[in-house]
Amino acid sequence: MLSRLRPGELREALPSCPPEKGEPLRVILADVERQILPGITHWNHPAFFAYFSITSSAPGILGEMISATLNVNGMLWRTSPAATELETVVLDWLRQLLGLPEGRFGVIQDTASASSLVALAAAREAVPGLEARRRGLVGQARLRMYTSEQAHSSIEKAAIVLGVGQEGCRKIPVDEGYRMDPDALARAVAEDRAAGWTPFAVAATVGTTSTTSVDPVPAIADICEREGLWLHVDAAYGGTAAILPECRHVLDGCERADSLVVNPHKWLFVPIDLSAFYTRRPEIVRSAFSLVPDYLRTPEDGLAPNLMDYGVSLGRRFRALKLWMVLRAFGREGIMERLREHLRLAGLFRSWVEGDADFEVMAPTPLSVVCFRALFAGRDDAEHDRLNDEVVEAVNATGEAFLSATKLRGRTALRLAVGNIRTEERHVRRVWELLNEAAAARRG
Repeated sequence: MLSRLRPGELREALPSCPPEKGEPLRVILADVERQILPGITHWNHPAFFAYFSITSSAPGILGEMISATLNVNGMLWRTSPAATELETVVLDWLRQLLGLPEGRFGVIQDTASASSLVALAAAREAVPGLEARRRGLVGQARLRMYTSEQAHSSIEKAAIVLGVGQEGCRKIPVDEGYRMDPDALARAVAEDRAAGWTPFAVAATVGTTSTTSVDPVPAIADICEREGLWLHVDAAYGGTAAILPECRHVLDGCERADSLVVNPHKWLFVPIDLSAFYTRRPEIVRSAFSLVPDYLRTPEDGLAPNLMDYGVSLGRRFRALKLWMVLRAFGREGIMERLREHLRLAGLFRSWVEGDADFEVMAPTPLSVVCFRALFAGRDDAEHDRLNDEVVEAVNATGEAFLSATKLRGRTALRLAVGNIRTEERHVRRVWELLNEAAAARRG
């Protein structure tokens, strides 16, 4: 499952120059199997537990193939009306499944990193009196944005790209459940205003990468409304859970957000890449990004949206097709059935950890990721960290399963993320067996 190649091994095996003459496809395909597949880490494997899943389902694969065959660029409505209009319809379907209110404008980006960048660029555009689009930030306000210590690195990266800088991205402490502390946020905003900063945005998270914690969005929204800050919600992974009525609460408060991102390529069986970006202020997003040269003006301008105006890329693949096919093939009932099974499997694994004195749970499990570690009697924290790193590498080296590790309050935690459409209970049981074997071997 985890590729066994060493760095540079494939590069050394390939010719250093391009071929002078064309080669038969049968030869090329044979080399795909002989040279490329050994270098693939199999994200579609049912025992892939390392990161948030990006499972490819059959209807999603077919949608991707048809999109590649048609090879359209949906930058303008005119350049492929079906690409624009299907995107509008299918994102509204997804909005309804998630329980988001009507009136949200949706547009597909490639990943949550791009969606969050778009959101924060719009937030910068919304700052009164700031002319960042025309003049840049030099000599203007010192902008400050806020996110939690557990937020995805793409939020900080967006600050770098937008000229806000790492110093302009203030990380807010979290509570015992690894959720942003609203009181600490309020204090930070007040301190920064007093120090001459211009606060402009908050990025909350629904389903953090390390622990899948859900920030208290309603309380954060109160602060944003009081302080005039743009609220962006990164629900790239966790937002999908809201399709389940019993998990609808994960998006509580998100109806008040200025923007929100959910990634169907994480937990909705759509092949990567497809990120659904929603906003209740599309005019601000368009103001931040729209730049239309004469050769791209059409008679339909004003009658239909040109989706290139709502992001960085001019070229836009027909991504909506694969999401449309997945939603139609599974339906609400089929999606809910699979999400519930993933939550059940994560809960089952957590129960095994809780029932074994040689392991411990290290964080709450609000969704389908379990954070835990093996315990080694008589060892200090540094030894625990080292031995847990060895345990996860030993499991991964078997080729039967793939897990990842993170740091929680400075200590190593192992992560088991359930989300692959093909994962069954037997796969979860087997990785538990492998973990016990690896830990036992290090207890002597």
